[in-house]
Amino acid sequence: MEIRCGADIIILDAGTGLRKLGISLLDEFKKKPLNLTLLLSHTHWDHIQGLPFFAPIYESRCRLRILGSEGARKGLVDALTGQMESTYFPVPFSKLPSNIEIEELKDLNFNIGPVSVRSLRANHPGVCVGYRLFSPDSVVAFFPDNETRPHGEDQAMVEFVRDADVLILDSQYDKAEYKKHVGWGHGCVDDTVALAVEAGVRQLYLFHHDPDHDDRRIDGFVKHARQLVTRKKSKLKVDAAREGLTIQSGGKS
Repeated sequence: MEIRCGADIIILDAGTGLRKLGISLLDEFKKKPLNLTLLLSHTHWDHIQGLPFFAPIYESRCRLRILGSEGARKGLVDALTGQMESTYFPVPFSKLPSNIEIEELKDLNFNIGPVSVRSLRANHPGVCVGYRLFSPDSVVAFFPDNETRPHGEDQAMVEFVRDADVLILDSQYDKAEYKKHVGWGHGCVDDTVALAVEAGVRQLYLFHHDPDHDDRRIDGFVKHARQLVTRKKSKLKVDAAREGLTIQSGGKS
């Protein structure tokens, strides 16, 4: 996920999609300085393993500030640099020519340029958070890994995403699948739609797709989610997150 507000570029998590993003950024900025901020929800493999393959970190003109939750096992620095030790990767973190700062967040509220950011602990194993980003044009809430609790059981989450223009929320399972994965830290489509409707969200993007689900299955999730919205007589719009999707200010895609 990449968010732009004026000259500020904010990246949300560092999964394998970071590789293509890095190539795109270098092609766009050519020889110009590149200032980036990376917000991490947590340090599970699928959220950090794109970092060693992120082309800008091999360029001296790149400045990357990495922010993550305090309390990650052995510290955020060890988690990110450890995956680039010689056992796993040929280029050690210490040899990167870019300027990288890694900071464990101690404050749940902070700013990145004109964007105000708040964080909230997610319902997911280990130290994991979601973010709410306020820009002059829109509000985006991002919870890539979160097991949404049944209706009425997590009012703090409802209030945190309240009136967001865009909510990107873990919706990995259907109802039958979820019954077999309770406690794994991933959401059920029915519960995520219920939460988004209760919170008055404008646009919900189903996220964290199961790798065994093909496009047809995801389309089925979207159809089911929209049917749920219709039954609730809500104006919530629902779609599935997909690579290359661009959303403009105010939630317009």
